[in-house]
This record gives sequence, structure tokens and C-alpha cells, in this order.
Amino acid sequence: MRILFAFFTAFVLSGTALPASAQDQAKPPAATPPPAITPPPAASTRQGRLDQLFGDLRRERNEKAAERIAGRIWNEWSQSGSASIDLMMQWAQKATEDQKFDVALDFLDQVVTLQPDYAEGWNRRATVHFLMKNYGKSMADIDHTLQLEPRHFGALSGLAQIMAETGHKQSALEAWQKVLTIYPMMRSAQDQVSTLSEELAGEGI
Repeated sequence: MRILFAFFTAFVLSGTALPASAQDQAKPPAATPPPAITPPPAASTRQGRLDQLFGDLRRERNEKAAERIAGRIWNEWSQSGSASIDLMMQWAQKATEDQKFDVALDFLDQVVTLQPDYAEGWNRRATVHFLMKNYGKSMADIDHTLQLEPRHFGALSGLAQIMAETGHKQSALEAWQKVLTIYPMMRSAQDQVSTLSEELAGEGI
């Protein structure tokens, strides 16, 4: 974020010389400058923390260290700022783990309705649709997720898997490559890029 600096020029006004006492009387009282408003450090905001973490993730070349950074990003994404939304997300997660997908969708439908700017709500619903093989609905939710958070490597990974499973290998490869521009040390993305590149080369594409 650019910080714009305003430069002020002081003008010296010349006039008739006055005795020292008169000069003192002529001087206006010194104005007390207003206290400087210091903006909060960028890292103290959620967006600032994410920007810092994504920068670290791109630069990190140790796989385990990168996984820890990715985990911190997921933690930031999971925080909705609403206790009720967080609770519904927990219920949806439990229902998903129990393979009660319809129940999970009921909760996630409420999440995205109540808080449509919460990217992880859309991503979680995309995951449930993917598990149900509702690929069209999953892709629609992935699109919502990426509009809110274009760096969401989880959503991009889901898109890549859908493309692969529906036979669109080139699109899958491109999605995995996007993942690697965000998270270069993601092992699964590296493996998929290698595998798909070889398969497409063998097919003459």
C-alpha cells in the first residue's frame, strides 16, 4: 500500500525591522501541532498478516517450514470473526467427517448466506460438493472463493483435481502451476505438475 507524503514549504515573510520587544509582541503564539496519527502496523491487521505470510510462503525453500507457514495461513482463513459462523463451520466439519454431506451442506448454506464475504465458507462448501461429485456446484463455489481470496491454494488445488477427474488435463496442469506460484514447496502440486506434464507430452499436447 502506497504511503503518500505531503511536503509543506515554509515561507519567510520579510518586513520592517522592529525593536526586540515589538517583535515579541508581533509574534503569534506558537501553535501546538496536532499529535501524529500513526497507522497500525500492517501485520496487525488480518490482511496484513496474510500478505506477510504469503510473502514468506513464496520465499521459503524448506518443505517443512513452508508447511508451517501454510498452516498459519489456513488458521487465518478459518477465522470468520463470528462465534456463530465458527460454530456452524465446526458442525459442518464434523458432519463431513461422518460423511453426512447433506447435513454439512445445510450448515454451509447458512454460512455463505449469513457471511458471503467469508472465503473459507465457500471453500468448505466447494469441498463437500466435490466429495459428493457435484463438480459443477463445487466449481461455482471455488469461483466465489477465488474472487474473495485469489491466493487460496486450497481452492486452486480443488479446481485442479476436478479438471483432472473430468479429463481436462491441460486445465488441471495450469491450475497446479498457479498453486506453485503461490506455494512453491507444495509437494502434491509439484508431483501433479510433473505427472501431468509427462502425460500431456506423451499425448503430443
